[in-house]
Amino acid sequence: MDSGLLTRFFGTTQAWHGPCTIIVDADAIVSISGPDSIVSGGVKMYAPRLVSGRIQADAVCLIPKENTLVIVQQNRTKQQTGEEQIRHTVYIVDTHHVIGIEFSDLSALDKLGLTPPEIHHRGEYRPGTLVG
Repeated sequence: MDSGLLTRFFGTTQAWHGPCTIIVDADAIVSISGPDSIVSGGVKMYAPRLVSGRIQADAVCLIPKENTLVIVQQNRTKQQTGEEQIRHTVYIVDTHHVIGIEFSDLSALDKLGLTPPEIHHRGEYRPGTLVG
């Protein structure tokens, strides 16, 4: 991804920016597509693991001089006692390996100078309905 485009989203002042998904050209994350379970006989069945380059970032900071993107991810896990444990993972990524960014809303379009599109919701049609 072009470094100029990254600076439009994350600036040049080394400030932290909100949540987004950073897509890198590497197998960076192993995600679980369901819960692990114990079946009959006490055999543990593991849910399929998916490998991808999508990093769910809680905070992102661009260091333009070093072509580095610092990504912080917060993981919450609940212990058997009910206590919640919070762990942070820090990724330090070369900006040349960033191939995309996903945002959960349309506010990122402002930084590109674009106005949000008008997306019309298609109505639901019952089977057999003629649509003109």
